[in-house]
Amino acid sequence: MNHVFKTVRTPVGILKLVARDARLAAILWENDRPGRVRLGHLQEDDADPTLNEVERQLHEYFDGRRRRFDVPMAFAGTDFQRKVWQALMEIPYGETRSYRSIAERIGHVNAVRAVGAANGRNPISIIAPCHRVIGSSGSLTGFAGGLEVKARLLELERLSAAVRA
Repeated sequence: MNHVFKTVRTPVGILKLVARDARLAAILWENDRPGRVRLGHLQEDDADPTLNEVERQLHEYFDGRRRRFDVPMAFAGTDFQRKVWQALMEIPYGETRSYRSIAERIGHVNAVRAVGAANGRNPISIIAPCHRVIGSSGSLTGFAGGLEVKARLLELERLSAAVRA
């Protein structure tokens, strides 16, 4: 299965956007842990229309002009992981949820650690907003882009939501 990718500069660092069959398959961080997201062969394609649209929408997000993304996505993972990732998509812009609340939302109340593991393997960071998931104490925990970036994304959303209110 071939994937195309494009590297883009953003306010939170360099991201590698990956698509397969005109669907977004991954957003990878500059210092992403090898193997966190398993992909097939990657071929660079700066002209890919799917990746160009994702880049455009990401820039709108970072400029505070976009709260929801509208791109076709190809989540590759187990049924449980896909349930967690779908629950991420339901977290409103500027809000957070705990790992426990995600576990409850998907009907697996005792699977808090498994939710954390699935969250850590989320292939489509930012768009599937795993940065909006925090510890039950309110602490920032694990994020593939790093805790500093997680805090920056949450602050960006908080400020943008406050300006629009």
